[in-house]
Amino acid sequence: MNSIAKSIAIVFLILVTAGYAGTLEGWKKGKGFGWIWGDDDQLGAIQAILTPDRIRHALNSVTKGKVYDLGVPLDQHSYKWPGHSPTSIVSFRSPVGVKTEKDVGVFNNHPNKLAFHSCALYMSDNLGTQIDGLGHISKGEDNHWYNGFKESEHAGDFGLFKTDADGIPPILGTAVMVDVAAWKGVDALPANFPIGSKEIKATLQAQDARIKPGDMVFLRTGTLRYWGVNGSDHTKIREHDSAGITLEGAKWLVEQKGVVLIGADTSGAEVRKDPVRPDVANPVHEYLLIDQGVHIGEFHNLEQLSKNKVYRFLYVAMTNRLKGTVAGTAMRPIAIE
Repeated sequence: MNSIAKSIAIVFLILVTAGYAGTLEGWKKGKGFGWIWGDDDQLGAIQAILTPDRIRHALNSVTKGKVYDLGVPLDQHSYKWPGHSPTSIVSFRSPVGVKTEKDVGVFNNHPNKLAFHSCALYMSDNLGTQIDGLGHISKGEDNHWYNGFKESEHAGDFGLFKTDADGIPPILGTAVMVDVAAWKGVDALPANFPIGSKEIKATLQAQDARIKPGDMVFLRTGTLRYWGVNGSDHTKIREHDSAGITLEGAKWLVEQKGVVLIGADTSGAEVRKDPVRPDVANPVHEYLLIDQGVHIGEFHNLEQLSKNKVYRFLYVAMTNRLKGTVAGTAMRPIAIE
């Protein structure tokens, strides 16, 4: 093998083992992303990694083929953020009902006594493992959200016309888990623990991990170690659920590191009271969803990743095809090591 061929082989090996080294479309260091993709854009920053080249490199990052389920099971007893309606799963039809009502003709007098179950679901689109759509948060007198879409023009009685969760494409890309709870040496971070750039940098150093432009980042607080079967221990979950990323930490990840999605194992991802503006609600949601077009992942179960010390992985997620919704809800994303 000549020297040129050896150099090409070495470069290819570095790209496969260390991650994609190309430029990240739309991102400017020190600025992040923003409303840069055109007047009708509804995807935001995530589109920067959904190119064939980046997807191929992300797939090549898998080394062991081990799959981790990041979704949490959900029912009517599950913990939720206080601003959302509870889940109700109701048996809409049952074998006894079908046979009693005799209103589904093909099952009447069936030779094998065949019948069926079906359920009616009554729930918020912001429950369980989820990805917040870019229309989840609005601001201003005109109630606008990402890219200037306005309530008066782009929403109705049955949901959003622009940036609904159904419009979030299948997501596949490289991700980093920042295990802040493990770095602090605790089962779960205490209430209102702020995760800023200082905490993220220290955790990354302890993990011997780094974040590259185009990565997604998931912060582990340890809250979901208390989810159990269905998240019914509201008191224990609530004790830790308010820990999360600060506005300063979010800006550092987006503007300095080129992160395209930020997630966590809590119901809101951000710290309940930001140390800089404790009187202002949800400054991180405002900054990420509206200003930067960066999606937020919530209630992602990172416990097995933490147990096995898996800090870099392939993240795969698809939202429900429920048009008009503001968040992909009750999801089951996966991490592949």
